[in-house]
Amino acid sequence: MTQKLSIVLSQMTQVVGDLAANAAAMRAVRARHPDADLILYPEFQLIGYPPEDLVLKPALAERAATLLAELAAETGDGGPAMLVGSVERAKDEYGNDVLYNIVALLDGGHVVATRRKHELPNYGTFDEKRVFVPGPLPDIVEWRGVKLGLPICEDGWLPKVCRHLAGQGAELLISVNGSPYEIDKDERRLTQVFASRVAETSLPVIFLNRIGGQDEIVFDGCSFVLNGDGTTAHRLTDWEPEERVTHWTKGAAGWTCETGAIAEWEAHPADIYSAMILSLRDYVERNRFPGVVLGLSGGIDSAICAAIAADALGPDKVWCVMLPSRFTSQESLDDAAGCAEMIGCRLDTIPIAAAVDAFDTMLAGSFADRDVDTTEENVQSRIRGVTLMALSNKFGPMLLTTGNKSEMSVGYATIYGDMAGGYNPLKDAYKMTVFALAAWRNANVPRLSRNAVTPVMPANIVTKPPSAELRPDQKDEDSLPPYADLDRMLHMLVEEEASVDDVVQRYGFDRDAVARIERLLMLAEYKRRQAPPGVKLSTRNFGRDRRYPITHGFRTG
Repeated sequence: MTQKLSIVLSQMTQVVGDLAANAAAMRAVRARHPDADLILYPEFQLIGYPPEDLVLKPALAERAATLLAELAAETGDGGPAMLVGSVERAKDEYGNDVLYNIVALLDGGHVVATRRKHELPNYGTFDEKRVFVPGPLPDIVEWRGVKLGLPICEDGWLPKVCRHLAGQGAELLISVNGSPYEIDKDERRLTQVFASRVAETSLPVIFLNRIGGQDEIVFDGCSFVLNGDGTTAHRLTDWEPEERVTHWTKGAAGWTCETGAIAEWEAHPADIYSAMILSLRDYVERNRFPGVVLGLSGGIDSAICAAIAADALGPDKVWCVMLPSRFTSQESLDDAAGCAEMIGCRLDTIPIAAAVDAFDTMLAGSFADRDVDTTEENVQSRIRGVTLMALSNKFGPMLLTTGNKSEMSVGYATIYGDMAGGYNPLKDAYKMTVFALAAWRNANVPRLSRNAVTPVMPANIVTKPPSAELRPDQKDEDSLPPYADLDRMLHMLVEEEASVDDVVQRYGFDRDAVARIERLLMLAEYKRRQAPPGVKLSTRNFGRDRRYPITHGFRTG
């Protein structure tokens, strides 16, 4: 009977839909560990996660089955077994085609066992019930004399499956995951969720997660091993690929993992910054853009976006453009130039005054007898958007937008203007988070950075009052509460789904002021539906998490 095991945790990235590349990456890991007993790969490693409706294509499931059989045959060489996540197409009791999220244990040239995911998450970023059907409560897998429990992601986040496996005599729980980053989620996985599974079953647990960006979500890794007594045997790094060899011994009390390296996971706001770097890098590179272009205004939002882009891609792939109007201050011109110089990226200046004058002349007849208002401000923003999109179209870089979550919440963004673009690193970052990120980046070089310089922006950018500079002496706080107050209101209204009265009770804000912010939040939904994607940081990002109707009449204020 097996008394010792060598298990490799392969914390790695995936490319959704590129099955051949994913299979090749798994083969490469296996080739590097010929003496291991078992190699673990993250959830859905063969397909990529989340596949969304792409998985409904029959050809994808067919190709996955072919590749899985090929990988299984390769284990006939006497080397390590492999635990691989994939999709299975089958018939239900009525003869209908259905799909399962599975893990397959490959060993000795065969698929020796498959287990279907039982708990299908259907909240936040997840909508697995849309494409998969739940498997039954999974049986244990007996492999080389060891009784394995194989809860797939959500199966381990809830108690039922792990208790069932323990009741069947499981000796070791192996949970492969596709668990996206959220603020504070790394510690919650370890100290709350899976520590509870250990306490409930007295079994050791392996938690394996993936890394990398996939559209609006990013995966942070943070894999770990807990022994049956609740102690942490291993913590893998965050954000980076790692192949951790773990050594297991069976004694009178069951299987125990030898203690290995305990990685320090990044604290705030370094983790948020890493999420932004990795998500933007994978989005740009996997969609084959040669770089990015963005408007650099001299304000904090565009400055931190330029810094993130240079950290993600390298400063040579970041093209900044200053688009001054007659309302642009010399201070902003100087700050933008200083920021580009510090980052080391290209900066061009394209004045928009001539275009603004042309639109004023063109619209003069239609706008006769009407006062100047936000319409003229929005025309300036849209001229900038058209100009930047022209550069993107002509030369190929993807246009970044730079609006933060506070602005997007209340609609302080111009549709087809500053909202025009392909990706927004700040989409889920409130304004106060932007301030914190800028101060942190000016004092630190991120671990994932491809631009090891600091500071990255003049101190004046961080300290001066925010302004869109679309009219004389304009300041954001002319029409909004101070951002420290606004963000508290928005966090409750968005993340907590609180009512106006809840916000007033907690913070003592003027009720009419909070009701106005709620009204602006609801009215801006149509804009957010047309906004580019951006990395998810919170539990309620706009897009995958918070799905509100555009047309509705409900208000709490």
